[in-house]
Amino acid sequence: MRILCLSGWFPYPPDVGARARLFSLLREIGRAHAVDLLCFFHADETVSESALPSGVSLLGALPAPTERRSRPSLGTLLSPYPRAIAEQYTPEMAARLESALTDGHYNLVLACENGPGVTIAPYLFQARNVARVVEDLEVSMIRAKMQAARSPLARFRYRQTWRKQRRYTRELLGRVQGCTVASETERRALTDIAPNSPPIAVVPNGLDPERYSGGFGPEEPDTIVFPGALTYEANREAMRFFLREVFPYIRQARPAATLYITGRTDGVDLRSLPLGDGVILTGYLPDVRPRIARSAICVAPLTLGGGTRIKILEAMALGTPVVATSKGAEGLEVTPGRDILIADDPAQFAAAVVRLLSDDALRSEISARARQTVRRYNWQSIGAQLVSFLEEIAERER
Repeated sequence: MRILCLSGWFPYPPDVGARARLFSLLREIGRAHAVDLLCFFHADETVSESALPSGVSLLGALPAPTERRSRPSLGTLLSPYPRAIAEQYTPEMAARLESALTDGHYNLVLACENGPGVTIAPYLFQARNVARVVEDLEVSMIRAKMQAARSPLARFRYRQTWRKQRRYTRELLGRVQGCTVASETERRALTDIAPNSPPIAVVPNGLDPERYSGGFGPEEPDTIVFPGALTYEANREAMRFFLREVFPYIRQARPAATLYITGRTDGVDLRSLPLGDGVILTGYLPDVRPRIARSAICVAPLTLGGGTRIKILEAMALGTPVVATSKGAEGLEVTPGRDILIADDPAQFAAAVVRLLSDDALRSEISARARQTVRRYNWQSIGAQLVSFLEEIAERER
């Protein structure tokens, strides 16, 4: 089978969760079928076909659409589609896709939706006479923003955005033959919007277990890590919640507690975060594993976003106990109190962190159980599930 993959970014290096998902799934698909990649690339990315997994060829890479305007234009306000789609669709990508479908003999077009703010699925609308699948479709973040909005203006804006998102999602699911999501929660959200949707497969995030064995240095007492770039809105909101409402409780009980926040902060207004004593921004780390492995605890206090959290899977594989919100652990088959601690109330979240920092035996128990749990989340088996799903869709459309 020959597959044309569309992506909002180049999949290398796999140094953030979404790009790791894209790279790993392409690698697994490439083991079984020929894949051509047509993608956007960003200023901080170096495009090189040699960086792609075996079985994946670079058909083309175009500069990503420029950042959206600070204020929407009249055209985007009146558009029936969400703002990101109205502003980011480019004729150049549409033309490259049309040329590829004219010249190539593809069995399936796969649009990967986990790019950094660039939606790629609308290009599927122009694909004809070929099976079409959208990968990692997500709607829960917009819905969560609407539900959490406080001011009347914010509620109005998010209701309008959600209305457009629902309409667009129904239209998209009516134009494709299959869809994948990263969690069962996301699958239910899509079937609520489009009850007559095509087959939707849950393809969770994963990791390569062999990368997380071996020593990365001794544990550092009273250290907490949040492995997530603040350039991503869900991570930024997680740290705003944690620093304002949770970390002060922790510091009161454990004055030496130190929080490491990893990842890029480019373009982020850090003044909106209460960064103070005990908070260290590491910046981009080429390899985040040593920082996670040496930390006593990993926190995932997310309040937005969907899918399954690679940051949690990595911490579990490295033996670093995790404290998460229900949203943070969403989509993972974990047992609270056994292989992870879950808390949504700020005081309870802080108490869970303090409890772990104070109890060596509990940290050791949760660490051992988490290592066992995370074994089921390996890219090889997850990729095999995706390949089977794509083969079924392509065969049905022959």
